[in-house]
Amino acid sequence: MIKKFVNGDFLKEKPTQSVVAAAFIISLAGVASRVLGLFRDRILAGQFGAGDTLDAYYAAFRIPDLIYNLMIVGALSAAFIPVFTELIAKDNEEEAWKLSSGILSLQILFTGIVSIILVIFAPQLMHLVTPGYHDAKMDLTVTLTRIMFLSPFLLGISGILGGALVSFKKFLIYSLAPIFYNAGIIVGALFLVKPFGPAGLAWGVVLGALLHLLIQYPAVKFSGFHFKPMFFDAWKNHSVRKVIKLMIPRTLTIAVSQINFTIITIFASTLSAGSLAVFNFANNIQSGPLGLFGVSFAIAVFPTLSALSAKNEQDKFVNAFSRTFRQILFFVIPLSMFLFVLRAQTVRVLLGTGKFNWDNTILTFQVLGLMAISLFAQSLLPLLTRAFYAIQNTKTPLYIAIVSEAINISAVVFFLRKGMVLGLPPALFTDRFAQAWNPVFGLAIAFSIASMVNMVLLMIFLRKNLPSIDGKNILNSTMRIVGATMIAGVVTQIAKVIVGTQGELDTFVAVFTQLVIAGGAGLAAFCLASYYFNVKEYFQFTQSITRKVFRAKKTIGEDTTEVTGI
Repeated sequence: MIKKFVNGDFLKEKPTQSVVAAAFIISLAGVASRVLGLFRDRILAGQFGAGDTLDAYYAAFRIPDLIYNLMIVGALSAAFIPVFTELIAKDNEEEAWKLSSGILSLQILFTGIVSIILVIFAPQLMHLVTPGYHDAKMDLTVTLTRIMFLSPFLLGISGILGGALVSFKKFLIYSLAPIFYNAGIIVGALFLVKPFGPAGLAWGVVLGALLHLLIQYPAVKFSGFHFKPMFFDAWKNHSVRKVIKLMIPRTLTIAVSQINFTIITIFASTLSAGSLAVFNFANNIQSGPLGLFGVSFAIAVFPTLSALSAKNEQDKFVNAFSRTFRQILFFVIPLSMFLFVLRAQTVRVLLGTGKFNWDNTILTFQVLGLMAISLFAQSLLPLLTRAFYAIQNTKTPLYIAIVSEAINISAVVFFLRKGMVLGLPPALFTDRFAQAWNPVFGLAIAFSIASMVNMVLLMIFLRKNLPSIDGKNILNSTMRIVGATMIAGVVTQIAKVIVGTQGELDTFVAVFTQLVIAGGAGLAAFCLASYYFNVKEYFQFTQSITRKVFRAKKTIGEDTTEVTGI
């Protein structure tokens, strides 16, 4: 990958024709992006700690992210790519590029207008989103928000260009773009904060969005893209109208998801300083496995599912879905266990520096543990929703998302009620337990409950839309994976305790050593248990890494995914 980039061969990237190869490229770049993202979080945590500045920073992302996800992601994942790919498959590239110009023109027009309006009314808007912020904290949030409104405009353009690359099965540059995005944010944190103050963080986000765009443009241009402004004529294009019609249900589904994080921001703003920062730090850490496996495999298999559905090959559709479902669980279930058992060590190693003190660490790893419980459900949601989109059913995920969000909001209100802990009277709890409870835990619990409900409902209704979802094989593999994970969890805990008794864990090296040894022991135990339990996905994985994955024969097409500021 690096050699291709250095030599400039990325412009001549050949289409990727394998699900495994596609997932490998996305995952490999995703690993780099996630590592860079964790490095970014470590810098932010060390410079500012979990306090007012980072609360304002994360709150400022909310509305710009909402604009991007509503106006761009919905069009890309459910509409633009399928229509664009269909035109290419019919050797009608000229019409495909007209479609891209039309959608890009509409994006520039609407995103630009909306961003300008919201910049003007940012103070009133942020009083609604962060009702608990006042005075200097509110002023900082408004300032950061206004600057960040440049990012959805740039990411919108980049998202459409990335969608074209994905449609041509060119994953390399598409996968590198998030790395450059995180690099821009890091530059802002390291070099722009000193001259511009906390506003430098927001300018770093804008820089990252610009880099996200610039890295993709040459490859799209080489593929044949020529932008022809269609600001007032786009509606006349049949393909553009088709994309808009298809994207509406998907956009509404994303709106529900984004409202989820907006609700969390609203409630977190009323809690103690640093609550929103802590929630986002924990979410960023547990989002690593989600992005690397849940999203990557869903991206890689989505076009295959779409093609099989179009050909009415339901048996092959179910087989592809089941195989991907089980592969995701094979990676995510043990990773969830590792995050839970080693949550304190993980947070301390990743964020424990500078102003991020031990109290910040405790609160963050407690929230991380609560969120990690639902990681398996979160990781399956991208695949389940795309399975519905593949059978051209975009309404059911929307309805289910609405129900899940209603549950999330109800749970948040329930857990944050004054004088209630886990919904039971305070008299039933000891003073020590009551003192240990932090309201931000309620946000994490509600988030996990809503994610699991969403997953279960999607599976139930997907089963009603298909003859089968291969439930027997899924259950069989899941039980074996869970069994292997439980053994690995016990070994990990024992190794953690043994290492912890050998000396004081008051340095980075000591905590890192404990994390590596305990995690390594658990990983070895998981592999041995998977071998003993004959976990099919384990043998598929070991075989895949012993051969040249880029020579696999299965044909696929592509999809894209969300790019969020956080």
